[in-house]
Amino acid sequence: MPFPKRKSCFGIMLVVIASAAALACMQAVSSESDAVAEPTAQPSLSVNVTTLEPQTLPTTIAANGDIAAWQEIIIGTEIGGLRLVDVKADVGDEVTEGQVLAVYNDTTVRAELARSRAAVAEAEATLAEATANAQRARGLKTTGSLSEQQIQQYETAELTARARLNVAQAQQDAQALRLDQTQVVAPDDGLITSRTATLGAVTSADQELFRLTRHGRLEWRAEVAASDLNKLRPGQTARISLPGGYDLEGRLRTIAPLVDTATRNGLVYVDLPLSDIARSGMFARGEFELGSRQVMTLPRAAVQLRDGFGYVHRVSDEGQITEQKVSLGQHTEDRIEIRAGLEPDARVVASGGAFLGNGDQVRVIEGEPVHSPQANDTDAEEGV
Repeated sequence: MPFPKRKSCFGIMLVVIASAAALACMQAVSSESDAVAEPTAQPSLSVNVTTLEPQTLPTTIAANGDIAAWQEIIIGTEIGGLRLVDVKADVGDEVTEGQVLAVYNDTTVRAELARSRAAVAEAEATLAEATANAQRARGLKTTGSLSEQQIQQYETAELTARARLNVAQAQQDAQALRLDQTQVVAPDDGLITSRTATLGAVTSADQELFRLTRHGRLEWRAEVAASDLNKLRPGQTARISLPGGYDLEGRLRTIAPLVDTATRNGLVYVDLPLSDIARSGMFARGEFELGSRQVMTLPRAAVQLRDGFGYVHRVSDEGQITEQKVSLGQHTEDRIEIRAGLEPDARVVASGGAFLGNGDQVRVIEGEPVHSPQANDTDAEEGV
């Protein structure tokens, strides 16, 4: 029965062909699925870009130092052994020249002065008598009633009485001076910065009672590197930053002739304007303005500071990010000088570069603000 065998072989061939066709279809579908599954690189962030811009910046020299009194006067007493009976000034008082600051008990001094005056009166009387006697003796010289020796004795007595009067007058002046010194007065206009005078105390001569900042003037004693001293000149402007965020502007008065051998820094003295902000003893930082120069700058937000270096994120024409190290210079409030490492026409991310890395794809938006990924996430959460 040969005919049935042919039919069976033909059926087997049909099954094999159908299986091969099904397998081919499955491979095609799998290839298409794989092709669809492959992701297409898409920009991950929309950014603004910026380029280097010229800007005129001041040339400065940084310095730091202490604020001190321009001239400080130590006020004390020149007499000792007297009791302090009144203190009329305190720390922070503004005083004028000649103003009474403290008073000592003057009872003893007044008694000594009265004694000196009596001694002067006695010496004057003695001198008057001696002068009259000498004049009479000289008048009798031609008559021969008195010898030359007697006449000379009267004249010597007159000279002695005059000398004793001078001594008594000097002692009277000394006691009058002591009486004046029982009142401690301000030697000049200024501000009282220290008081050690204690009511009721018996002080010794030359003991300090007050300290006075003359005319209330302060100065900034700034330390400057020796290499920068020759760039400074009297009259230049100094901008000083005080604790608490306050700023002052002063004028360089003089430069010290010596350099500290330990620090290799020199002192420069800057006059400060009268102000209630600055205090003697404060530490302050500042800078001296030497002129201006033209530099290339970027916005501070475009520069990332890391490990003491500056980095920017360049954007290629295809929107690909490349991180680049740059050399930084002077900083201002909103911009920073780029000294080297970037071409003038290079495009860099204006802000939000901290969220980008090498090879990232971005979309450049001209004239629109840049939002960081965190800001976008926040907006999305609020919308939900």
